[in-house]
Amino acid sequence: MGFKDALTGVFFFGGLAFGDSTFSPARPPAIPLAVKAPYLNTWLNAGSDGGNGGYLAGQWPVFWTQQITAWTGMIRVDGDTYQWMGAVSGAQNVDQTEFSYTSTRSNFVMNVGGKVEMNITFLSPVTPTDLKRQSLTFSYLDVGVHSLDGAKHDVQLYADVSGEWASGDPGAILEWDYGTSNGVAYHQFYRQSQTEISETRELPNWGNYYWSTANTAGLTYQIGSDVDVRGTFQSNGSLPNSKDTNFRAVNDNWPVFGFAKNLGSVSSKSVNTLFTIGVTQDDAIQLLGQGDGLTTYHSLWTDYFKSELEAVTFFYNDYKTAAGLATRLDSKIASDSIAAAGQDYATITSLAVRQVFGALQFTGTAKDPVVFLKEISSNSDIQTVDVIFPAIPLILYTNPNLLNYLLKPLFLNQENGHYPNTNAIHDLGTFPLAKGYPDGTDEPQPLEECGNMIIMVLAYYQRTKDTAYLKQHYSILTQWAGYLIDESLIPADQISTDDFAGSLANQTNLAIKGIIGLRAMADISKITGHADDSSKYLNISTSYIKQWQTLGINSAAHPPHTTLSYGDGASHGLLYNLYSNSLLGFGYDFVPKYVYDMQSNFYPTVALEYCVPLDTRHTYSKTDWQLWSAAIASEETRNDIISRIANWISVTPTNRAFTDLYDCVTGDYPPGIQFTARPVQGGLFSLLALKS
Repeated sequence: MGFKDALTGVFFFGGLAFGDSTFSPARPPAIPLAVKAPYLNTWLNAGSDGGNGGYLAGQWPVFWTQQITAWTGMIRVDGDTYQWMGAVSGAQNVDQTEFSYTSTRSNFVMNVGGKVEMNITFLSPVTPTDLKRQSLTFSYLDVGVHSLDGAKHDVQLYADVSGEWASGDPGAILEWDYGTSNGVAYHQFYRQSQTEISETRELPNWGNYYWSTANTAGLTYQIGSDVDVRGTFQSNGSLPNSKDTNFRAVNDNWPVFGFAKNLGSVSSKSVNTLFTIGVTQDDAIQLLGQGDGLTTYHSLWTDYFKSELEAVTFFYNDYKTAAGLATRLDSKIASDSIAAAGQDYATITSLAVRQVFGALQFTGTAKDPVVFLKEISSNSDIQTVDVIFPAIPLILYTNPNLLNYLLKPLFLNQENGHYPNTNAIHDLGTFPLAKGYPDGTDEPQPLEECGNMIIMVLAYYQRTKDTAYLKQHYSILTQWAGYLIDESLIPADQISTDDFAGSLANQTNLAIKGIIGLRAMADISKITGHADDSSKYLNISTSYIKQWQTLGINSAAHPPHTTLSYGDGASHGLLYNLYSNSLLGFGYDFVPKYVYDMQSNFYPTVALEYCVPLDTRHTYSKTDWQLWSAAIASEETRNDIISRIANWISVTPTNRAFTDLYDCVTGDYPPGIQFTARPVQGGLFSLLALKS
């Protein structure tokens, strides 16, 4: 079955046949369901590598690691039970007719036996300028039911989650409880033995999970084994309001936490039931920053709410406001993207938003927020500089202040003497423990990270005019600029951010990053009143960029192009670091226009089916770097690159959360590398960041 057949044909999963569903604006590789934070990151696999084509019923939702986070939905209509979410054995599935997504929502439409229609919306709010709401690690599930055939129908609705959400170790013992507060009924479940600031298989070993709905008439609940709880609803259409008292392991008779709601007689008017799922942790991150020991950072929501239950109930009762804010963001991103480069571009950008913000952990206080980033899937580093860097277009587009909060832990660690090297650090350790590298043994990307830090600092200033910020960090910025003076023009044999591609000397693309970093330092020095420094950095960077044009361009080629490495005329690669020259507004005054035009003309000549390769060493490429390159290319080249990526989204066999690395020929993962749910997809907002 080919890619397009897999998109439009009939799907078979677990022996069950599904009819056609439409997918708009595309059928993603994986569909975001509850994606709000590193530990609330559940998806529905879609691509043919392991998904069922994007159908909610007949497949278990999974955490980004592929561990099942069982989420089950059933509905009884006139005594007949159907499954609308999950993969309960032997269940009769609803018929999915439509799927669509926006930046914050995944929407499914289901036909239930020709009698009623279900409108199911998974909403993970993104509120970049409202940190109170953004700090809450919860997600909504809204289920609407109305008559499809004009008759009234007797309807009961069911949904549960399993203990698998709360532990990466299926042998870990859970405890649980049921309660009500402020009009909300909730199941609370958590690991019996908790160890703060630690993980098992990427899930936390501490914290409480809450699964909630409205405490209204017609609601029943049950905590028990999966077979018992689901079977009870299938037989009775209700639950006995009981709690299993046998606390046990996640995989010991699989405890689940069920809600059933009697909707009564349902007519053409939609009857909606709202659920929320989320996790609370008082302490979130430890950082080696100020002082000699680790500092514990509390979750940011604890500064806004007095208790977990206050946060849980606020989020539930805030749905109307949250949905309105989400609609505004959805509309803005869609309209801005279409205006910038058409519907294909909106298809791409709107798929990235939840994924990027779902890698962020908001900590600190309302007066002093600190945001930590998890490098999801590639190695789980915390605060990786060259992962923050590609993500900055979305950050700058939505709220430039977030960049300050993201860089703060890096400055705290290095400015307090916890890193011995003169270059900028690569990362701060493994999430959620940011203990840094007092011995200087981080992954060696010295030129990469020095350029990244200086460029990001100036980009932040240009959008906030925070001169005090530049003055505060001027000393260490000059230290990193000194490294760039010594190393950027002729890069030593080293890895860049594309470390998976291997080490290489004289990298043309890496060199221009360092040179632009020096040009940025000239502006930083001028703004902070260091005129002599500014002249020095401007003169050096101007000299370097002229020499770079001789060293890194194969002018004799047809068409001419930059090389992957100096002197290797047959090599080429995406010159994505040129984007920073435009992002910072240096334009053709610094890098001549012919360099832009040359690369723009060259990319279509080496494009393959699904993308423009990263460089001549492999046939794979990265979405973020393609969009950085497209943003500064001609309209024709830009649209060509964008259309290839948009087409790939719908037809790729990759089945995990929106990968940034894939093969341009097959559309699949490169052998041995499966990047998943990474926040670098913020780079897809390259066009919108330029306009901001």
